[in-house]
Amino acid sequence: MATIKKTLSTKTDGQGYSQILIRVSIDKDKKLRLKSGIFIPQKRWDNTKERISYGKATGTERIEMSEKETRLKNFEAKVLKLCEISPKDILTKEWIESVLSVCDNIEVSQLSIPVINELLDKSQNPEKYENRSFFDHIIDFRDNAKKKVNGKREGDKSDVWKKNFNVLVRALRRYEMFVRLSDKERRNFTLDIDTISSETLSDIESYLRNEYSLLEEYPKIFEKIPASTDSRRSPKPQPRGNNTICALFNKLKAFFNWMNEKNITTNNPFKGYEGVVSEKYGTPYYITLEERNTIADFDLSAHPQMEIQRDIFIFQCCIGCRVSDLLKLTQSNVINGAIEYIPLKTKGERQNVVRVPLNTRASTLMKKYKGVDSKGRLFPFIAAQNYNDSIKEIFRLCGITRAVTVINSITGKEEQRPINEVASSHMARRTFVGNLYKKVKDPSLISSMSGHAEGSKAFNRYREIDDEVKKATVSLID
Repeated sequence: MATIKKTLSTKTDGQGYSQILIRVSIDKDKKLRLKSGIFIPQKRWDNTKERISYGKATGTERIEMSEKETRLKNFEAKVLKLCEISPKDILTKEWIESVLSVCDNIEVSQLSIPVINELLDKSQNPEKYENRSFFDHIIDFRDNAKKKVNGKREGDKSDVWKKNFNVLVRALRRYEMFVRLSDKERRNFTLDIDTISSETLSDIESYLRNEYSLLEEYPKIFEKIPASTDSRRSPKPQPRGNNTICALFNKLKAFFNWMNEKNITTNNPFKGYEGVVSEKYGTPYYITLEERNTIADFDLSAHPQMEIQRDIFIFQCCIGCRVSDLLKLTQSNVINGAIEYIPLKTKGERQNVVRVPLNTRASTLMKKYKGVDSKGRLFPFIAAQNYNDSIKEIFRLCGITRAVTVINSITGKEEQRPINEVASSHMARRTFVGNLYKKVKDPSLISSMSGHAEGSKAFNRYREIDDEVKKATVSLID
């Protein structure tokens, strides 16, 4: 661990001020001398305590010395942080001084090698950073942002997160072009990190909510707006619900927070913005173990392709993984009677291995399809959307059609729907979590097998679902 010794230079300037000097001992063999750039009167230095002494100073001088003491503490903290995070071979007097010269506005807690390298690059190659567009910055965020864990930025964002983030980027590109084409007074409109205001956010929110109807109102304008940045045009915009808008705005807000942290801009239009309200989710609905077994044991021999998809769905109900993970499972994921995998959704953020022991039903299904898939996967999977369509039809064929209360994703209002119409691969995950939670009220144990993050809002909703426990509890006061 590096240590610092502070002394006051014997040389004085024209005002009788001397510079505070720093000697850094990195180890026995490496010691560096640095100039702090902080000058004080000789009488204001306590050599024994190695600090500025201004107990008897008054007025302007006291304020000046107090400010310089703060600067000195910050200087010392940054030097120690650099010694802590940097490889020993780059710790030279010249390198430390060059870093300190470009990080005046950076908090000690924000210092990291990537941040330092970017600051140095900006100072040495300013032309690279001039006239960067809003989309240059937002793509930079997408590719380089880190997951925040326990207040620290660590771990790359997952590919799934980046894919979802691209939805926001494409929507903002369309918004920018729509403004140019629809408003004669703003033909040169561009999104700018320094000028986007809360009013701009309101306009973006309105666009996102109404893009599908704007397409019908201004068809000629949308003919000129590319649906995406690649040659393949995306499907026409669909109505977006409040939760979708919230998810997009949360990503945009994270982008501005990142820009503020990196001191690229001081502008943050989300401060005081009261537009998008919080996401609204209903109580999770899922099938009971009895319904699951009805589906598992139903004779689907007349529908051989449906039988395969039914078996995959039941297997997913037994291990509770997301469909993105399910589609990638092979025999290599089967270890000592359990399925082991790192969830794709959080792979770049957390490397936690999820391990789910295989019950008898899951093991039987796995053996049934061993060696069947040409790609070596556990099951002969089809496309995720076709899998979801099959699940709905399987529920109907098996007579699992009871009504459930769901939240309409567009209107945000509750409505009753037959469960077969809203069934999907994600219901298998909910079935796994919900039925386990009924049996064992241990969130930590269950989330270790479902791959939910600690404190997950999605997981916490399962605490609301157990009517049987609620009835039993209320009966205690009969």
